[in-house]
Amino acid sequence: MPQTTKDELSQVAALPFRIKDGKVEVLLVTSRETKRWLIPKGWPMKGKKPHKAAAQEAEEEAGVKGEIKNKPLGFYDYWKRRAAHFDLCRVNVYPLEVSKQLKSWREKGQRQAQWFEVEEAAHQVLEPALAELIRSLPEHV
Repeated sequence: MPQTTKDELSQVAALPFRIKDGKVEVLLVTSRETKRWLIPKGWPMKGKKPHKAAAQEAEEEAGVKGEIKNKPLGFYDYWKRRAAHFDLCRVNVYPLEVSKQLKSWREKGQRQAQWFEVEEAAHQVLEPALAELIRSLPEHV
């Protein structure tokens, strides 16, 4: 996997999924500001391995826990909105098989969370590379 350049920021994300009635489903959350569909993501955390940080983001943003893979499924790039400009961000995506949905979590009420079948989830997200990662998920689980 290519290394990020000096002026490219790096984030970690979880791709929460479950298998229901033999079909893979993906959990998407809305962003707090624009309310568009995305996957739980955030900045790397000091002293935490990237996949563990991604799992923590999934718990805080989507209220889910489960088994996260320690190798990313892949990555996608997006433009992170800042107060005065945008920054290019590379996001490493770790598959998270959800085993528990919490009744209460840190960002409950700030975001919506919804399960989608793979193809529908891929249509909901804006980033084409993220849509491709979502579509590739069933062959990795």
